[in-house]
Amino acid sequence: MTEVIRIANCSGFYGDKLSAAREMVEGGPIDVLTGDYLAELTMTILYNQRQKNPDGGYVGTFLKQVREVLTLCMQKNIKIVSNAGGLNPAGMAKAVSLIATELGLDVKVAYIEGDDLMPRLVDLQASGETLTNMDTGVTLADGGKPAVTANAYLGAWGIKAALDLGADVVICPRVTDAAVVIGPAAWKFNWQRQDYDALAGALAAGHIIECGAQATGGNYAFFQEVPSFHNMGYPIAEIEANGNFIITKHPGTGGLVSVGTVKAQLLYEIGAPAYLNPDVVAHFDTLTIAQQGADRVYVSGCRGSSPPPTHKACINTAGGFRNGMEILLTGLDIEEKADLFTDTLFTSVGGIDQFDEVTVQLIRSDQEDPQSNEQAYARLRINVKSKNEALVGRIFSAKIIELALANFPGFSSSSAGGGGAFISYWPALVDSRHIVETVHMGDQTLEVLPTSQLGLDAMYYQQVPVKIPDYPHGDLVRIPFGRLFGTRSGDKGGNANIGVWAKTPEAYGFLYDFLTVENFKILLADTADFDIDRYELPNLHALNFYIHGILGEGVSSSVRIDSQAKTMGEYLRAKIIEVPAALVAQLNSQSTD
Repeated sequence: MTEVIRIANCSGFYGDKLSAAREMVEGGPIDVLTGDYLAELTMTILYNQRQKNPDGGYVGTFLKQVREVLTLCMQKNIKIVSNAGGLNPAGMAKAVSLIATELGLDVKVAYIEGDDLMPRLVDLQASGETLTNMDTGVTLADGGKPAVTANAYLGAWGIKAALDLGADVVICPRVTDAAVVIGPAAWKFNWQRQDYDALAGALAAGHIIECGAQATGGNYAFFQEVPSFHNMGYPIAEIEANGNFIITKHPGTGGLVSVGTVKAQLLYEIGAPAYLNPDVVAHFDTLTIAQQGADRVYVSGCRGSSPPPTHKACINTAGGFRNGMEILLTGLDIEEKADLFTDTLFTSVGGIDQFDEVTVQLIRSDQEDPQSNEQAYARLRINVKSKNEALVGRIFSAKIIELALANFPGFSSSSAGGGGAFISYWPALVDSRHIVETVHMGDQTLEVLPTSQLGLDAMYYQQVPVKIPDYPHGDLVRIPFGRLFGTRSGDKGGNANIGVWAKTPEAYGFLYDFLTVENFKILLADTADFDIDRYELPNLHALNFYIHGILGEGVSSSVRIDSQAKTMGEYLRAKIIEVPAALVAQLNSQSTD
């Protein structure tokens, strides 16, 4: 049998299932237990925690998981690698060591630093690092918002170095999501810096399993294919020495591992098919996915190139203050009622122009001749932002409430409202020459340089053009988009992506011709004002749409109901389109994924 390293994921976000760590350790053979806890929003949460407790700033729930599994992990020689260290990996490493002592275990705990740019922010800017916002093109100095956190996304070589030193537990700060998978694989097979194809495969594996049960049937467009959602299994990547891998889950657990579930996760929160990482660029448009057995999917052939000369940085800035409320409008004359309320409110507070940002959304969920009270509702969402806390504080909330008996008929609210500070996400690039990963274990300290700073020859993979399949033409029928195509959507800072895939080559041929950016904007009319990039992944029978700026300045400051764009894919699948009847008949007669 081919030698593999089995890397299991037990967390896709801060707040995921606590018992998943124990279930992964007890459920079958694994070599490494990982978890991803650091979404961009999580860095804001950890910042707020650290403001209250300077010794905090890490994911406390991870310690509960460690306490449950550490003894068994030591018995089974299972390594633990996690980014739960957040803004304070040293503090978390100390806490893990205390747990080990309490349990009577001799555990080697390592932690990694080097991501925190805050102490050097002024010096970096003085040296010419503009920290330009990748979405808006504005430099940090010109943005007018003070930074509260600034962390570079570190790579995997510090993790490998810690495991080489004999670490049993590796606590990471802000590393790339896939680094906790790449590092252990590189350690197991002693990969070198220019083993780009193998590294690219591990990057793809890490990207697939990073969000936990999303790779095993969770949030899956064709959810009817999933046998059971009870006791959902979490994903395991069985990685080979060449970087090829199998995605699977423990036997006897719920969920599904299929070509479709793996493909959906590959398309999640990506832009171009060339997926950048400080260790390697993985070309997702080169890999092949095949079902190998029940709940076993084989991914092979992912090509890799030299990493970029920059590291991405997650900077959070003090965005100001916000307030808002959602008002219910009922029955007749919805638009007139909305205009009346909006005009009266902003006149009462001294005018709309005094705010930095105002968002007014009228959401028409009301129905003609409603059959229940709820079917008569529309919702008016009003959000305001300002650097002046008093302007959007209690007075603004009070002015809304004052209109409860003095404005349109049937006033009611579906949210309590309330103001508060918000954080703006500021993605930027920093030259990798400023980045050094520092590994600490006991009295040992080791510095690890990024690959781009080692003077290695550049290696780039050149994609070979692929012929797009033909498809049946003829008479058209109307059908929901989602009856033919799967989607998965998510957030990338202030941007959103919607990955779309077809189940057959012929369906992809139609998708390729039909779903242009122009038609995409027609189907999703509320995206029409945004710049949208279309990327093609013919090997996956997929397209990816990257919508710039639709989420504003990121999750914590967005005023959209769905601030993380999780619903946008299903929104697209609900749209009615015209499709050749012969293609629909062909798809209905096939069962391939």
